[in-house]
Amino acid sequence: MSFLTAMSVWMIPLLIGTVVVWATIKRVPTYETFVEGAKEGFGMAVSIIPYLVGMLVAIYVFRTSGAMDALISGIAPALALVGMPAEVAPLAILRPISGTGALALMSDLIATHGPDSYIGRLASTLQGSTDTTFYILTVYFGAVGIKKMGDALKVGLLADLVGVIAAVAIVGIIFGT
Repeated sequence: MSFLTAMSVWMIPLLIGTVVVWATIKRVPTYETFVEGAKEGFGMAVSIIPYLVGMLVAIYVFRTSGAMDALISGIAPALALVGMPAEVAPLAILRPISGTGALALMSDLIATHGPDSYIGRLASTLQGSTDTTFYILTVYFGAVGIKKMGDALKVGLLADLVGVIAAVAIVGIIFGT
């Protein structure tokens, strides 16, 4: 077993052990604090369920209604001008909405076109350079009761757009179209 493999196997147990030992040294009631945190986490999980269900229904309606396909076919010529294959556009659109949906779409693109294809490389780069903006806003902001999220939405979507542009540019430069 190599050093890195051994380190990766023992990293989390050592981290947990260090936290427990440190808490004991500081005389923190470790078990009771853990249970209290678990109660709060469970309550938080229950409170975000309505936001999560609403978001998942919206994604399902958008995809199954054909709106996604209509949008992609409408913007395909513009995408071709900037070096983005139309096959990857649904990933760029879906990624800010759903990380799981985007991961499934990326996996399908890689299975269809191959991991070393331009589409496979671009899909992988897009997956890593953008975030689930709508998910973050609906779930996390909803969980803490933030109602006005307009500026956060604008900044998050701008960051996603910059991630898409950077991914297309960098993959195009490094691997060619």
